[in-house]
Amino acid sequence: MHPGPPIGDVYLYRSTIDFRKSIDGLATLVEQSLGLNPFADALFLFINRRRDKIKALYWHRNGFCLW
Repeated sequence: MHPGPPIGDVYLYRSTIDFRKSIDGLATLVEQSLGLNPFADALFLFINRRRDKIKALYWHRNGFCLW
């Protein structure tokens, strides 16, 4: 699956996260832990504790997309 328009940067949050986190929780991690703007032209990747799954978050036009 491709997010459509080109994405500028890709960031990996290297610590594991609780996969029950939703868009708001992940956007907060981007702001507070990474010190980045979650509305930027970037793709943010998160991994689960077992490191066998990822979640991807990005801003597109008027809302967040979460895979």
